Amino acid sequence: MKVFGFAIFVTMLSATAAFAQTETDPAIAACKSTGLIALQQKSKDITDLIIDLESVAVSAATTKVEDIPVKTVVLGESYIKRGSVTGKSDRFVCLIGDKGKVLLTFFTSK
Repeated sequence: MKVFGFAIFVTMLSATAAFAQTETDPAIAACKSTGLIALQQKSKDITDLIIDLESVAVSAATTKVEDIPVKTVVLGESYIKRGSVTGKSDRFVCLIGDKGKVLLTFFTSK
């Protein structure tokens, strides 16, 4: 049942408009900073998270997960840097709620 709900959620997102992305976009900056902190908690050798701005879609949302409002969804590609070595691209999803609070940042390898 949860998979079906997620499919509806993704379908709702695809109907919303995405807007232009820049490095100073507050949604992208919030996702990058909280994502980097979360990754560094799992692996101390991670030094940076590079967001591929050409792949990023920032979409306004008017939905909820349980009773928590989701206002923005950020999807795209990122690269995790360990020391001086940057790995291959990973996909990420970032959910942002009220007042720009990051609710979830999820990374997955291709």
